[in-house]
Amino acid sequence: MKKVILSLGLVAFVSTLSFAQDTHSANDGHNHAAAATQSVAPASTADIKFDKMVHDYGNITQGDNGECVFKFKNTGKEPLLITMCQGSCGCTVPSCPKDPILPGKTGEIKVKYDSNRVGPISKSVTVQSNAKSGIQTLMIKGNIAAKPVEEAFPTTPPSQGAPLEKK
Repeated sequence: MKKVILSLGLVAFVSTLSFAQDTHSANDGHNHAAAATQSVAPASTADIKFDKMVHDYGNITQGDNGECVFKFKNTGKEPLLITMCQGSCGCTVPSCPKDPILPGKTGEIKVKYDSNRVGPISKSVTVQSNAKSGIQTLMIKGNIAAKPVEEAFPTTPPSQGAPLEKK
């Protein structure tokens, strides 16, 4: 919890600094026309295309395999860099490639869901990259039924009736 609060404080501080601007007037001695004509760095030409945006587990049983794979291709003209993959909660853990994906090449994002939780699934994985299509959101869904309760085998033998009298 301390890390989350510290991280949010750091983000707020950096945001405050990044939005601070010097105010200029038209007669302050700066050449504003030259600044307006400067070129802006071109946007990335990398792009990402997923084979599916939703994985449906269907009906599975508690404890079953909760892994799935989202395959993608870099359909752009420069290397694709995935900078962040994050599940919507701690029960959804994505694993993303660290290396750049070259143009025309494929990669995959593996997602592991904790299937020990019973009930309906509706979770998301946010994928941030340098793709011109921006942030992508992958979804997993399904329903997890409780594992059937197995009765323990009796440890004592059942009674065979009344004991016999010895003469």
